[in-house]
Amino acid sequence: MNGPRSTYINAAGHEMHITEWGDPQNPALVMWHGLARTGRDFDEAAEALSDTYFVLCPDTLGRGLSAWARNPEADYSYRTYGDMALAMLGRYRIRQLRWIGTSMGGLLGVTLAGGRLRERVSHLVINDIGPEIQTEGIGRIADYVAHPPVYDTVGEMEAWLRTNYAQFGANSEAFWRRMTDTSVRRTETGRVTIHYDPKIAEQLSRPEEGLDLWKAYDAIGARTLILRGAISDVLAPAVAEKMQKRGPKPAFEVLPGYGHAPTITSAYELALVRQFLAS
Repeated sequence: MNGPRSTYINAAGHEMHITEWGDPQNPALVMWHGLARTGRDFDEAAEALSDTYFVLCPDTLGRGLSAWARNPEADYSYRTYGDMALAMLGRYRIRQLRWIGTSMGGLLGVTLAGGRLRERVSHLVINDIGPEIQTEGIGRIADYVAHPPVYDTVGEMEAWLRTNYAQFGANSEAFWRRMTDTSVRRTETGRVTIHYDPKIAEQLSRPEEGLDLWKAYDAIGARTLILRGAISDVLAPAVAEKMQKRGPKPAFEVLPGYGHAPTITSAYELALVRQFLAS
């Protein structure tokens, strides 16, 4: 019963794909991925943690096997993602939960744990992101998200993924192959591209409806752990230091060998996260 199990739900008017792991009777753990990724990025962590938790790894709207937005300008936003997250919790009748969020998924966790889910999120892991993002990192991400590559073969796409996501660190061959399998789709001409709507990049070019992420961060009541890749170009050391001194006053770990963002696949990372979630 540990999974993975693939399911589809109606979440705030959008079809949402979720990969389930573990026993639904166990405490709930939501793992939310980064901007241009999918819930399958968490396969290793979800499988490991499913011995203790009921793990839900959704594909955000416009990514993976979830629907694409009918109104990209409005729906590729933390507000809509939050609506869908609440709908997902309602569908599974989950009241209390733990949350691990990488990059965008971390900021979504901040907005919810400091807002609509403040009384429901008990533990929050913020993976390599903060209320302020380095210009270098956001520019790098915006460039490739807005211009997804197209190749003739899946092999070429795997080579691109390994290069473009080199900051994910020295992961196993199985990791990269599974990442490739769950990251690609065919175009109308049969060529291969990345499995997301290119319009998700619009979220990077506009303010989040006046959203004050520091205000949300300072309102977090959950136990909090921040992970930072040692060579991250997204979460600056100064911002991480600032985060440690305010709001939930989190635990903090720097993970060597990673940039943006740690994949939570090594025995060390999994032990660190497991211990935190149990605290």
